[in-house]
Amino acid sequence: MDATYNLNGGFKPTLKRFADLAGPDYFPTPAWATHALMHSERFDGDIWECACGDGAMSRVLESKGNVVRSSDLYDRGFGESGLDFNVATTRADNIVTNPPYNSAEGFVRSGVKLARKKFALLLRLAFLEGANRQRTIFKESPPSRVWVFSERITFYPAGAVQGGSGTTAYAWFVWDKDASDDTQLRWLEPGFKQRYG
Repeated sequence: MDATYNLNGGFKPTLKRFADLAGPDYFPTPAWATHALMHSERFDGDIWECACGDGAMSRVLESKGNVVRSSDLYDRGFGESGLDFNVATTRADNIVTNPPYNSAEGFVRSGVKLARKKFALLLRLAFLEGANRQRTIFKESPPSRVWVFSERITFYPAGAVQGGSGTTAYAWFVWDKDASDDTQLRWLEPGFKQRYG
């Protein structure tokens, strides 16, 4: 059985059963999903991709002219390895990442403290749900904007044959230090998958 299938007592969707055994929740982000964020949000200053995996997201961020620092807890052959974002103290102008699903709440707590300007996480849309998150994350530090994908993202383990369509809705959650406290819900226009997929 896959070592990541039953982490922290929570069962994962079927695809998770085929996860990379080198570390939990390693599913590289399709380039088009990062392009969608960069089309919708402006990032002034450097960007820290703190769960960089094989660099899939970092490469897109760099292609837009940003200075990008890349790190990951695991060594996947890209960026700085061995850095646990949940206990990091290094700050950056902006932080953009697709966190391991089981660490999303910890990433929010760390990212809100460590980002000087913006902090963006790619998360399941269902992250908006939950009484505990409402009491802790959303009451204390609500996101400034939630960019809902009109197209479904399909995540595959590294090296897997890609095909089919995802069944889970995702969104970019953006905390902007210069925005008001009111969360804005926005939709990403369709077509990014076709243009950048």
